[in-house]
Amino acid sequence: MTLSITPDDALLDAVAAGTHHDPHSVLGVHPAGDGAWIIRTRRPLAATVTADLAGGSSARLEHVRAGIWAARVQTRPGAYTITATYEGGTDYTADDPYRHLPTLGEMDLHLIGEGRHEELWRVLGAHVRTLDGSTGVAFAVWAPDARAVRVAGDVNGWDGTAHAMRSMGGSGVWELFVPGMAAGDTYKFEILTRRGDWILKADPMARFAEIPPATASVVTDSSYTWGDDAWMARRGRTAPVSAPMSIYEIHLGSWRPGLSYRDAADPLIDYVTAQGFTHVEFLPLAEHPFGGSWGYQVTGYYAPTSRFGQPDDLRYLIDRLHQAGIGVIMDWVPGHFPKDAFALARFDGEPLYEHPDPRRGEHKDWGTLIFDYGRNEVRNFLVANALYWLEEFHVDGLRVDAVASMLYLDYSRNDGEWVPNQYGGRENLEAIRFLKEVNGTAYKRYPGIAIIAEESTSFPGVTAPTDHAGLGFGFKWNMGWMNDSLQYMARDPLHRSHHEGELSFSFVYAFSENFILPVSHDEVVHGKGSLFGRMPGDHWQKLANMRAFLAYMWGHPGKQLLFMGQEFGQRSEWAEGRSLDWWMLEQPSHAQLHDFVATLNRTYREQAALWSRDADGAAFTRLGSPSWNPNVLAFARRDWHGNTVAVVCNFSGAPLHGYELTLPEHGVWEEILNTDAAEYGGSGVGNLGVVHADDSGRAVLSLPPLGVLWLHHRRDGVRLPAPRRG
Repeated sequence: MTLSITPDDALLDAVAAGTHHDPHSVLGVHPAGDGAWIIRTRRPLAATVTADLAGGSSARLEHVRAGIWAARVQTRPGAYTITATYEGGTDYTADDPYRHLPTLGEMDLHLIGEGRHEELWRVLGAHVRTLDGSTGVAFAVWAPDARAVRVAGDVNGWDGTAHAMRSMGGSGVWELFVPGMAAGDTYKFEILTRRGDWILKADPMARFAEIPPATASVVTDSSYTWGDDAWMARRGRTAPVSAPMSIYEIHLGSWRPGLSYRDAADPLIDYVTAQGFTHVEFLPLAEHPFGGSWGYQVTGYYAPTSRFGQPDDLRYLIDRLHQAGIGVIMDWVPGHFPKDAFALARFDGEPLYEHPDPRRGEHKDWGTLIFDYGRNEVRNFLVANALYWLEEFHVDGLRVDAVASMLYLDYSRNDGEWVPNQYGGRENLEAIRFLKEVNGTAYKRYPGIAIIAEESTSFPGVTAPTDHAGLGFGFKWNMGWMNDSLQYMARDPLHRSHHEGELSFSFVYAFSENFILPVSHDEVVHGKGSLFGRMPGDHWQKLANMRAFLAYMWGHPGKQLLFMGQEFGQRSEWAEGRSLDWWMLEQPSHAQLHDFVATLNRTYREQAALWSRDADGAAFTRLGSPSWNPNVLAFARRDWHGNTVAVVCNFSGAPLHGYELTLPEHGVWEEILNTDAAEYGGSGVGNLGVVHADDSGRAVLSLPPLGVLWLHHRRDGVRLPAPRRG
């Protein structure tokens, strides 16, 4: 049989080699021009090839060239399969990838090009689908500079020649449906660069990956059914800024080593519930090749790390936390990515995700690459990634890492090492636009979430709304407070009187943004020691200082974040490769600190004055006179109903008896927290449970050494019975 239409030899050779940008234009089904149809398929080394047509008929194909076979049929074939026989082998029957239509629509491609596809993960990457009676995996990848792209993996023995993808035109997207592939199959993309080199890359949109150090992408398909409807509905009605928030920051791999996502659910829920934290914040859980990066050098932005299980296992953990009333925040790293050859760096042979100018595209300090925020598709990749975690994993917030490095073009650069923006300034206008877009889009789609900026500069309006010239974050880490307060607490109490401003200065700007007060993992590594180790004095004094610091921190305007291990006074510096020192809870003094943190959280949550108006300066008052001592810091907080809590801190090493303080209300003030109580290992100095203020508000107190009191105003004026003195 002679075919009426035959492509030229060069085209056939390119398709056979998997180097052509549009293999579907040759393979598959095509009109012959006279009402008949031509079926072409690639089956190198086959002895015979037959197309098994719908209805039970078949057509025998002839070899044309370079392993490509063809047959002419009179009617357009519907779904068909190809059977090939081989010398000395068995018959092999399979669906033909090239008979299928594209799995992306014109609207998808338009939105991708515009950088406005908010659900990018639904169309790019690898998806198990059933098309025209065939089940397989639909692949799509953005690689605009590639000359050819192929799928290589388990399906073809890691030779992608048989699975060349088609270019979807000017969108830069390549697409192919591969019948017979399924969840669990591994794959990468083989990319032919402009220079003529083949490179092997993991899928940027992969939703799962092999366990490092292996680097292949893995097809996944979720079957998870969520059970957190009540939590999600309540979250949508809640404004985090006016709700209690005390965050337990956790590195899952070293919290209790060896636990999977599912294994961690019960012990983590039990622990966080007993300790009274409202949220957990996970160090980044997106896939990363090097464990020592703690997850901050991401290669799989859409893939939960496989170190702890499957994506549905992470869904299970978050679902269980929600059902237990615990919110979930995840660290997110859109500021930079590593140079690993298998991942995003020069993805299609050219700078693609990274900015092409090294003065804007490379981070000197971290040895990483910086995203090209001015490119629509790159910005879309990141915006959709934030939405992906919020949508697919129900996370309640994202803490955005290294925002300062994104905001400024001269961040950590000397003169001559950076390029000003179009107006001659140092602000990264493209990154600012991206941050506004991701915040605005996320808050629009998911009311009640919290997007948090780790931002260490004085950039204005970080938490101001985007329509008020702000960046639109929900919260900003208060790095100034953290540095000043930890510096103060590290001082010997004998010298603190000369440094009172290190504590009080934060009140000057406490209401300029919506703040979170962080004592994070960064503060207990790289030679800084643990929080316990940074405190001065002997063992008793260190623990007393810790209790005082935490009570001051929880009373200060803003939400709180504490890194794991500090709640029981871990002595050693944190290391990601080993477990926390849980054995320390066998020591009574550290068990008492542990109990104190649970009481601190419980009391905090019970007192709306300490969280409901965190961003409202009118709800805060410094307290003083008639006594004054530079080691005493006192202030009051109020809620919307007039309930008041006074926080009185004595950071000196001696008790202060007969200390006079003017409280904002007269009457009875209940001592609801005393860090020096004997039950926590303190010396027991206090006020027998109550403090009385005369008509002018004047009260006389006993202030414990290295201690903090929380006093709650009894608006009914009832005199409370004195509790048993610790």
